[in-house]
Amino acid sequence: MVSYKRLSPEDVQFSNAVLSEEPGPVHKVVEVKEPDESEHPLLPRRPYCSATRALIVLGCLLLLLCGAWLLATMFWLHSPSSSHHRRPPSPTPALKPTTQGQSGGERAAATTDPQACSLVQEAWRFDCYPEKGVVVTKEMCEARSCCFIQASTSLPPSGKNGVPWCFYPAGFPSYSLVSASHTAMGLTGKLEKEVKTYYPGDILTLQLEVRYETDTRLRVRITDSTQSRFEVPITVPNATEKAASPSYTVELSKDPFGLIVKRTSTGAVLVNTTVAPLFYADQFLQMSSSLPSQYIYGLGEHRSSFLHDIHWNTLTMWARDVPPMELTNLYGVHPFYLAMEEGGSSHGFFLLNSNAMDVALQPAPAITWRTIGGILDFYVFLGPDPASVIGQYQEVIGYPAMPIYWALGYHLCRWGYGSSNVTWDVVRKMRNYGIPQDVQWNDIDYMERFMDFTLDPAAFSTLPDMVKDLHAHQQRYVMILDPGISSTQAEGSYWPYDEGLRRGVFINDSDGNTLIGKVWPGLTAFPDFTDHVTHEWWHDNLKRFHDKVPFDGVWIDMNEPSNFLDGSTKGCPINSLEMPPYTPGVLGGLLRSKTLCASAQQKTSTHYNMHSLYGLMEAKASACALKRILGKRPFVISRSSFPSQGKYSGHWLGDNRSQWKDLYTSISGMLTFNLLGIPLVGADICGFGDQPDEELCIRWTQLGAFYPFSRNHNTLDVKPQDPPSFSPMACTAMKEALLLRYSLFPFLYTLFHHAHTLGHTVARPLVFEFPQDVRTYGIDRQFLLGKGLLVTPVLDPGVDYVVGYFPQGLWYDYYTGDSVLSKGEELKLKAPLDKINLHMREGVVLPTQRPNTTLWVSSGQPLHLVASLSEDGSANGDVFWDDGESIDTYETNEYAHVVFTVVKNTMTSQVLRDHVEASYITVETASFYGVKVKPTSVTVNTLDAPFSYRANQVLTVTDLGLNLGQNFTISWM
Repeated sequence: MVSYKRLSPEDVQFSNAVLSEEPGPVHKVVEVKEPDESEHPLLPRRPYCSATRALIVLGCLLLLLCGAWLLATMFWLHSPSSSHHRRPPSPTPALKPTTQGQSGGERAAATTDPQACSLVQEAWRFDCYPEKGVVVTKEMCEARSCCFIQASTSLPPSGKNGVPWCFYPAGFPSYSLVSASHTAMGLTGKLEKEVKTYYPGDILTLQLEVRYETDTRLRVRITDSTQSRFEVPITVPNATEKAASPSYTVELSKDPFGLIVKRTSTGAVLVNTTVAPLFYADQFLQMSSSLPSQYIYGLGEHRSSFLHDIHWNTLTMWARDVPPMELTNLYGVHPFYLAMEEGGSSHGFFLLNSNAMDVALQPAPAITWRTIGGILDFYVFLGPDPASVIGQYQEVIGYPAMPIYWALGYHLCRWGYGSSNVTWDVVRKMRNYGIPQDVQWNDIDYMERFMDFTLDPAAFSTLPDMVKDLHAHQQRYVMILDPGISSTQAEGSYWPYDEGLRRGVFINDSDGNTLIGKVWPGLTAFPDFTDHVTHEWWHDNLKRFHDKVPFDGVWIDMNEPSNFLDGSTKGCPINSLEMPPYTPGVLGGLLRSKTLCASAQQKTSTHYNMHSLYGLMEAKASACALKRILGKRPFVISRSSFPSQGKYSGHWLGDNRSQWKDLYTSISGMLTFNLLGIPLVGADICGFGDQPDEELCIRWTQLGAFYPFSRNHNTLDVKPQDPPSFSPMACTAMKEALLLRYSLFPFLYTLFHHAHTLGHTVARPLVFEFPQDVRTYGIDRQFLLGKGLLVTPVLDPGVDYVVGYFPQGLWYDYYTGDSVLSKGEELKLKAPLDKINLHMREGVVLPTQRPNTTLWVSSGQPLHLVASLSEDGSANGDVFWDDGESIDTYETNEYAHVVFTVVKNTMTSQVLRDHVEASYITVETASFYGVKVKPTSVTVNTLDAPFSYRANQVLTVTDLGLNLGQNFTISWM
């Protein structure tokens, strides 16, 4: 019997031929037949033995085989563990093929023999009793035909899992591959089993589809062969041609069924589902796989380090309104991970499933996907470098939208301004201090009794005038909207609810009546954004309110969706949707906890299936509405998110606190969401909850100046934390940090162009640029913007220095041009309270700009180019430029793109695409870091130009007056 614990891909064999002879990466299924004498005419014939003699001989052979197996197993168990940390344990010495005509479901029952169970290493024990809050006894475990052994390790920390005491034995019933055939895109197969599991609704016959979609993308679908099941309603590519030269091979194990995906170039095993049984019941689908290493990233949204802990770490996914905390399902759901492999290659894995799920990591290393609905529809992305993996992932879910230019400015908000006049006063103070600000926001206190699309007629009566003033100063206004619509107003007095009822836009309970919950305005109904009718109703509401208050963007909050009740005012029915056979480890223990009933009805499907898509669907409706109302790129920031969210909105990291720990964790959150295709992301600068601390707020503003989305926001009943509210010293330090951000706008805007068109990250972990350097794999106290600007913030109180890691190569202090040649080492850097450390990587050209208090003014200022030369004197960079707000400028060729190259003492500007917008911009100065010999002359387009040269090898050329839209050269001798 094949052991799930010891089958390695190298030993996978097949029986009963079902594949054609077509060559390809999929192994053929080889028929196993009884020996035929005619095939071996040279073998001597022996007389037939009696039945007794045959049995005796057979028994002796079996004893010898068993003895050899035990000796081999004992030797393997006592071998050094280090040799097995990146691959499944070795296979059993002999695999017994299924005899012809025998069904895969007729295998022997799983054994729970204590000796056999004890042979399974702790790291490779896959949990057979994953239910939360259950003390598993031996009797309970063995009732599931599983092994029960108390783990030898100490108890895990509170809230974390440990080595499972109840785990699958060798031979636990699973599916068999009973037939397979090649198709135009790959292959299909039929999976069957007869032994039912301990969860109800086993689906005994499954359809397997393996699609070779591109050379670096494999898609696998496992579905019910007899009836359709819920599938996630997002648009993904429909590949029509099979990959010509795939960088992966696929192998199939027949009995038990398993899928093995290898990287062709190295033989590295990326996916191996033979390590544990496959489950496919109506409300319990489970698939496990080995991992090639312990380096796993992604799997949002959770508060953790950037690099996930794989030591019995279960990550639950089910959108939930809860302030960020560890070991808890948070606002968004992203079942995607990126894994590093030995040698620096990487790959990605995406499970396209929106149902509540647990994702369990264990130190084998291995992963288990455990979801309670939908289908198993997953992609493997081959990279091979991390940036390519993320680009390939976004080819499936969609590239992020190009943001409107002012989205990259500084945003200011708080809950508790109390009036539009107080809000206006804050804006005026920012102007008086000369502090950059592009956008002013309001939280729910602008509303009348917290009702959407209303305005407090007393406290916020001057809001329309304030917005006009913002626009007069080329600033913008954003306000919050929650999805809950008040349902208790007198008929005819509240158009959003009355019209919503008339059009039938609200989510219904299982009886077909409008489901009523409770949020800030009291009792509320919830729009069903899966219905196009709702999109039109949402647009009409936004348009009516825009006619009163001409806002420029929307902030959609509470869209998990959040509910102050569990389910509804009437509770929820008792059925399998509300109480499924298995409930993942969601906060509150119930799917309806602080949200809607799982059995609630939406147009597309039940809330059980659609819950974690709510924020995505609302973001899509909001972005589409804003495009129609404003005729410009929409600006939407959403709390809840799902794959493809970046097409419609950005994201902020939720209701954090004014604590140093939150300052640190904001970096991992920002980096993770860049992996997940939502680059417009940031945390509430200075923290949302708790009293703000001046030192913390200075350091946070310095870090927040490098968030892709930079917003300061805090809550009720705490001191204000806008920069002018602090001491003159603190205010000046914050102002300088924000001016620095504004000076980098051309660089940041270009990074977003590459994110929009190529799927690149904006904020980038060091491992992406240095995948060969294992020391970068866990770094989340530093990050890069693009490939070349290293940010090393201070994350601890009371210090005037910071330690940062510098990968091997030449690095330059951004401010001075001083160089350091690193061997791949940590350096102690001076970090006074008014400074954040920035370093340029060698070989980069950064386009910068003279900053001002709004991006409207800044973006018209002359450019200053900064080139950090490599050892051979080379560097390169580019700038993307358009009008900053029109929709689809790249798609309609309404943009300029200029590339800068430095080679052999000459910078060359090449205009790849010209546009009138570029003609408005001049290049005023250029600095070159790392010019080893002082030049005797500098020429610009062959004409002599003034220059300066400093002892730290910095050459600066001034008074250039070059047009960005025209090619130029700068040379020195």
